[in-house]
Amino acid sequence: MKRIYDWDARFQLRNYTAGDLLEMKGKRKLTQTTANSGSEAAAAHDAGLDLIMGNAQNTAAVRAAAPTMFFTAAIGLPDYPTEKDVLEAAFAAMKAGADSVYTARGPHIVEMLAREDIPVMCHLGLVPRKSTWNGGLRAIGKTSDEALRLWQSFRDMEDAGAFSVEAEVICDRVMAEISKRTKLLTSSLGSGTGGDIVYLFQNDICGEQPESPRHARAFGNLHALYEQIEVERRAALAAFKQAVESGAYPSNAETAAIDDSEFEGFLDALEKSGR
Repeated sequence: MKRIYDWDARFQLRNYTAGDLLEMKGKRKLTQTTANSGSEAAAAHDAGLDLIMGNAQNTAAVRAAAPTMFFTAAIGLPDYPTEKDVLEAAFAAMKAGADSVYTARGPHIVEMLAREDIPVMCHLGLVPRKSTWNGGLRAIGKTSDEALRLWQSFRDMEDAGAFSVEAEVICDRVMAEISKRTKLLTSSLGSGTGGDIVYLFQNDICGEQPESPRHARAFGNLHALYEQIEVERRAALAAFKQAVESGAYPSNAETAAIDDSEFEGFLDALEKSGR
């Protein structure tokens, strides 16, 4: 464990620092997943994953549950429209214990954050919220010209001061070549094994929906459990209604009793009160 002070001047232990991660580039494959609650963060920690990432507003809960994991706080694209909004959100997340911040904004926003010595993760390749510019949700780097434009975007983010990049749904060989040439720590989400980090959303890993995106693989089947929960919920509610209507609930075991003598005294008092 590495010893650090966080942005709120608290002594902390971390599995990695930003410096460690950059030093490890190209030397070891790391794993990353999302965590937006204490339970998700604790699960990622207990499973031995290396890095976690989640919405900035969840930083405190995630940090409490996984105090030593390197955590990247995502600043939502539509939620913080101005530079002031972004900077305030970034400072708040770092104060709450984040180790870096993520933004899907352009190089000007990355540069603003980097000037404050905040480790910044940018987003290149398929950025789903900006997919209209690419003709929809599709892999990026399918042609040599597009791959070269993507490479230039990597260089632009380097120049802006980013330290890492979420590289989403980039053609695998293009990703591998770019990762070897960029200084950015590359987190491959659906971009093959050529990145420094293999990243997958926790809900995809755990199979929390009926179908996963093409780039994802479900390693569990929580969806089946969720469906069973809904079956059990409805069965329990129906049984409750039936028990009430039949008089089976509540029974003596589920009600509070009063001694006979005390009850008689209560009735006498009611009679005497005339009410």
